[in-house]
Amino acid sequence: DLQQAMAVLRGADVDLPPQKTLAEPAALLRHLRATPTPGIYVLLDFHPFLNDPVHVRMIKDVAQGYDKTPITLVLLSHEVNVPQELEHLTARLKLGMPTRDERARVVHRVAQEWQNQNRRAVKIDSTALEHLVDNLAGLETPDTERLARQAIYNDGAVTMADMPDVLAAKYQLLNRSGTLSYEPDTAKFADIGGLARLRQWLVSRKPAFDGSAPRLDAPKGMMLLGVQGCGKSLCARAAAGILSVPLLRLDFGSLYSKWHGESEKNLRDSLRAAEGLAPCVLWVDEIEKALAGSGESDGGVSRRVLGTFLTWLADQRARIFVVATANDITALPPELVRKGRFDEIFFVDLPNRAARADIVTIHAHKRNVALSPQEAQALADRSEGFSGAELEQAIVAALYTSHSLQQPMSAAMIARELKATQPLSVVMGEQVAALRAWARDRTVPAD
Repeated sequence: DLQQAMAVLRGADVDLPPQKTLAEPAALLRHLRATPTPGIYVLLDFHPFLNDPVHVRMIKDVAQGYDKTPITLVLLSHEVNVPQELEHLTARLKLGMPTRDERARVVHRVAQEWQNQNRRAVKIDSTALEHLVDNLAGLETPDTERLARQAIYNDGAVTMADMPDVLAAKYQLLNRSGTLSYEPDTAKFADIGGLARLRQWLVSRKPAFDGSAPRLDAPKGMMLLGVQGCGKSLCARAAAGILSVPLLRLDFGSLYSKWHGESEKNLRDSLRAAEGLAPCVLWVDEIEKALAGSGESDGGVSRRVLGTFLTWLADQRARIFVVATANDITALPPELVRKGRFDEIFFVDLPNRAARADIVTIHAHKRNVALSPQEAQALADRSEGFSGAELEQAIVAALYTSHSLQQPMSAAMIARELKATQPLSVVMGEQVAALRAWARDRTVPAD
């Protein structure tokens, strides 16, 4: 029972009277209001008792009696909601996170502890050490020490192999709201057919993002518009791979709440967690489904969430590269897609003949299917209008057929699956054609 919590005054100065124990918060505050002894009194985890008007009145009496007896109350807690009548008497102090130098000292101290216990030096890769110190940003000192100990005590070394486990543990600490997903498996552009222009654009901006070119402005991010199944999500993973940072996926759908103001708070908490996990790529998938509402049918929630997101995009200074993907950019509010919100808007179109040959080869190789260059080109010729996802599914279907007939997998089986499939560009030809026509003069081709 909170009302039975013990309130203890401990003298932190040798000149103060001995320790005094009081059974209830009201008795503690009466004692402070009556004491003639000036001092600074620290109340730990007192926030549950600030809902009682009697307690609030006595705290106010203590504060207003400062001229007679200079007493300062310090309330320490993870969260202190000060009643309105006490706000003008209150100064708020929020402790900052450890700086980079402080984090480096923590890692050094943990390494020294391990060395003293094991009587041998920690093996340290200098590059890995720099990454470890950077990746511990956004954590409080105890958590910084805990993750540094996890990295060092496992094998008595600091190597790049420690980084995935450190990032996963950090993600668990920071993502308490559960709206961010940590994606440990990023991709390489070698896993993607085509998209050469997008690849070069990302490579050219990596020095500005990682700080090796300090005179260049760090990139904010990009929006990927395209036909469904053409690799937008895979591009987000590949962006994280090129920039050599973890990938976080923001689920906008999980942010919304029926309570007034809660949706915006959830978004702010998620973005704050992403800042703690920086440097990173923040992937917002199918953003139009979350922000396309007018705000009239939902009481203005979508408009307020949009405003919160736009403000963060404009103000955030952490090393976060935002990748937003959309299937229908016309459904998005114009203030989100105007120049300056994102560095560039790319259109991921249906793959051309050369890209289709690459895609077929990539997915066949992943499944240990040997295709000659001539067979890959022939399949590319047969698959005009197919997306990357549809090409992959044709190979998967051919593998089922091969297993069912107990025959070796062949290019002919893939060709039969392609012939039996109507791609999305045919099934929804009008919508796909309209999207491609809209994007032709308004976006930058990814390939």
